[in-house]
Amino acid sequence: MTTIVAGLAVEVAGDGTPVICVHGLGGTSNSFTPQLPALATMRVIRPDLPCAGRSANTERLSITVMVAALIRLADALGVKRAHFIGHSLGTLICQHLAAERGELVRSLALIGGLLEPTTPARSALRQRAGIARADGMAGIADQIVGGALAAETRARNPAAVAFVRESVMRQCPEGYARSCEALSEAQAANHQRIRCPVIIINGEEDAVAPPSMARALAERIAGARAIVLPRCGHWATIERVDEVNIELRRFFGGQPRT
Repeated sequence: MTTIVAGLAVEVAGDGTPVICVHGLGGTSNSFTPQLPALATMRVIRPDLPCAGRSANTERLSITVMVAALIRLADALGVKRAHFIGHSLGTLICQHLAAERGELVRSLALIGGLLEPTTPARSALRQRAGIARADGMAGIADQIVGGALAAETRARNPAAVAFVRESVMRQCPEGYARSCEALSEAQAANHQRIRCPVIIINGEEDAVAPPSMARALAERIAGARAIVLPRCGHWATIERVDEVNIELRRFFGGQPRT
């Protein structure tokens, strides 16, 4: 059941060690629904970020604003330390959170891990914000399906295609535009300050966060491990559910429970 906690729409399920799932641009808490079986022994906290899904828009959005929103959420739920799973934009938020509030972060699982947007990507995100405001979400949703999913996903997994398209279509155009602008201005985190266990799971056909970016990110974070999933695009949590869940079980299972 969705409730409003610290200004965010959030779904909380289960008991055990907390894990906070942070979705990407165009996503919601449902981006991680396929991972719930892999997280069945944990207290799973899935918020919609500000300006996304069922959460309210903010006047001004940035990575800093989103990090602060997650800290308020953790405080409101009595979470002192948690594992964090991020997707896409969510991976940048998680990196900044781990660098700035390391005592809160047990580990990071970064899916579609971003270092920071490239210069062309920053320009494209600003243009996309303008399109969302002027024309709505339909054209953007079709563009993302065509460019962010692997060829095999588009050809053989219509349910995944429909999920991604619907997730983007359901976004508030103004909220999505603000999220695009926030991502366009995002900078890399201070990776030297990230001291927790980290895995990075990127798709072989990810045009947004290609394997080269995953490897570069792993080189910057001490002890981080990069995993590349074949025949997978940018939405690995939806495109390659079994493979992602295997990696998450292995990652969390190898860590202390305390």
